[in-house]
Amino acid sequence: MGDRDYKIHDDHYPYFITSSLRFGFPLFNNPKAAEIILENLNFLQNERDVRLTAYVIMENHLHIILQGDDLAQKFGQFKSYSARKIIDLLKAHQRSRWLKRLKMVKQEFKTDQDFQLWEERFQPKRIIGDKMMLQKIYYIHQNPVKRGYVDKAEHWRYSSARS
Repeated sequence: MGDRDYKIHDDHYPYFITSSLRFGFPLFNNPKAAEIILENLNFLQNERDVRLTAYVIMENHLHIILQGDDLAQKFGQFKSYSARKIIDLLKAHQRSRWLKRLKMVKQEFKTDQDFQLWEERFQPKRIIGDKMMLQKIYYIHQNPVKRGYVDKAEHWRYSSARS
């Protein structure tokens, strides 16, 4: 698959997006960090006019289906803002071990920040048709079930399956 397959080319389609934390760090095990992600997803919907179809927040990554104008830019802002809020949370709770790790894994070219929470890239896949949409929603909602965290998708606290 070429790099072209991992870019948002057409704002008229919904996109299945996976975004991971650096080195798979399980920071979303912290309910307050997961809540920051939920608040920012609500902001995307309510203030940035992005349609959110499905999501799941796992311990070290996020799967979502989004649609909207300037989606790549808005999702980049989502990642940036949520990273700042989670870093602030770690500082406020004196989680120096996590802060040290996030500082150590920061890519060198990121000279405007001290820490790096998210992997640089995310993987958007354009959804074409109802069959693909249903398959991606199922995949998202079944993620915690397949990992053995819950027996039913709607039992996972940080998932649109609960809605």
